[in-house]
Amino acid sequence: MFFKNIHTRIKIIIIVTIFLFCVIIGKVFYIQVIDYKKLNNYATSLWSRNLPLAANRGIIYDTNGVELASNITTTSLVLIPNQISDKENVAKDLSEILNVDYEEMYKHVSKKTSIERVHPEGRNLSYDIADKINSLGYEGVYLVKEAKRYYEYDTLLSHSIGFVGIDNQGLSGLELMYDEYLTGSDGSIKYFSDAKGNSLSMSQIYEQPTSGVNMTLTINYELQEALERELDNAVSQYNPDQALGIAMDPNTGEILAIASRPNFSPSNYQDYTTEEINRNLPIWMTYEPGSTFKIITLAASLEEKIVDLNNDNFFDGGAVTVEGATLHCWKHGGHGAQTYLEVVENSCNLVCDLEKLLVM
Repeated sequence: MFFKNIHTRIKIIIIVTIFLFCVIIGKVFYIQVIDYKKLNNYATSLWSRNLPLAANRGIIYDTNGVELASNITTTSLVLIPNQISDKENVAKDLSEILNVDYEEMYKHVSKKTSIERVHPEGRNLSYDIADKINSLGYEGVYLVKEAKRYYEYDTLLSHSIGFVGIDNQGLSGLELMYDEYLTGSDGSIKYFSDAKGNSLSMSQIYEQPTSGVNMTLTINYELQEALERELDNAVSQYNPDQALGIAMDPNTGEILAIASRPNFSPSNYQDYTTEEINRNLPIWMTYEPGSTFKIITLAASLEEKIVDLNNDNFFDGGAVTVEGATLHCWKHGGHGAQTYLEVVENSCNLVCDLEKLLVM
């Protein structure tokens, strides 16, 4: 009986051991095979760092493929404070090159972050300044390429295209309205470092940025240039408070050219007032159609057979009273006797206003 109990206990121990062994094997299999990618990403994130690479914004073209807004490549300064051993000298040299206060630069090189972007003094650097920084050869001081918005024709179509901020985010006009499409996906240069920020001898990984979606407008550059030129001439000659113009394809309703004055330079929008930037007069301002609406009332009168262009006559004495209101012709004293065809040729106010009342 005693030996029988021992034998039973051994069986139980063996079964439990096999069960635990199977659990361990299953767990290891789950970690190594099924959950490997997730856990590997967690581990990699602890010692990998990314130097950001900004994506190009989508290019804005006119209807014939002329570039109205594109991108140019610039350089920006990025610091990895943990890799900078001589912080005093680095701060001193960078402050002199960038013309920044030493104390301010020392805050950047001493900041407790994995990556520090020097903003705004270290953004969109000229080639000369970038070369000076690069020649220092300091550990932890990096120059990364960035895309900067470039407006080929400066003030041309400025209100409609709009402008972007220092981080290439749309702030007004089409740049703002279609920002989610024009903005691409940023890339990076991934490097590896230990907990103290020291670089590990592992290959860097380059993740290419993806450019934004290009946009083609109905605007015709040649017509736009002509319209802008004529507006400038009008402003120069008459000095009006404002001026505007639109060219439209009557068959499709497409806008071929649109502009207003005063305008501004999208590349230097900080130098202008909010009123100058935001007042896109052709779509913002309300105004009476005036004599252009006379065509509508005439067409309606002809359609309803109220008038005959060649046989009906009207005498324009300069003014007429209708239900207590006096209507005046633009010509003092009126045009006298005229046919309705001559009314159209003379753009007579009285006849067209009376037609409007008759049609209504």
